[in-house]
Amino acid sequence: MVYYFSSNTVSPAAYIYMGKDKVENEELIKFGWEEDLWFHVDNLSSAHVYVRLPEGQDWETIDKNLLIDCAQLTKANSIEGNKKDNVAIVYTPWSNLKKDGSMAVGQVGFKDQRKVKRVHVEKRENPIVNRLNKTKVEKFPDLAEEKEARLKELRRRDRDAQQQRRKEEARVAKERKEKAWQRDHAYDDIFSEENVAQSSNQDRSEDFLDDFF
Repeated sequence: MVYYFSSNTVSPAAYIYMGKDKVENEELIKFGWEEDLWFHVDNLSSAHVYVRLPEGQDWETIDKNLLIDCAQLTKANSIEGNKKDNVAIVYTPWSNLKKDGSMAVGQVGFKDQRKVKRVHVEKRENPIVNRLNKTKVEKFPDLAEEKEARLKELRRRDRDAQQQRRKEEARVAKERKEKAWQRDHAYDDIFSEENVAQSSNQDRSEDFLDDFF
């Protein structure tokens, strides 16, 4: 089971999600998207919370209010962290999560510590947590199928983009070729046999000069 929440601090609303337990967390780690940003209470047990950012947005420029929503929801879903003040929430892109066979179920590491950020949460903000909890929906998604559909869509977009690039390259090449031909043949009409004959004195009558007198 996966819990989904909606944050209206941004437009369109962002959706935040987390697994029901550590088994679900394993699935979320495995089938996350490139746009997903992962949250966890630092050095304490907590839910793995994700927010799906708009495609192409830099995770480091996440909206401040959305960041607070995610941090508050993460703190609220930590048994120990929820009771404490002044806790740190770590967050990093899903793509920076590292999982190997030596790790316990639900445990995760980082590929690059430089891509891990922290946000300080002074205390639980009930208005924020309550607002998010009102949007809570429980679902049983096929995460593998969703991920495959997403990858298929990205592959289709990539093919379309490549085809468009090839068409544009062909158009530019044709345009350059036509301009080169026009440049190389700009004086063809001037030096045609007919024009040369018309400008030559060879075939004119003997009295053609009379016109000048």
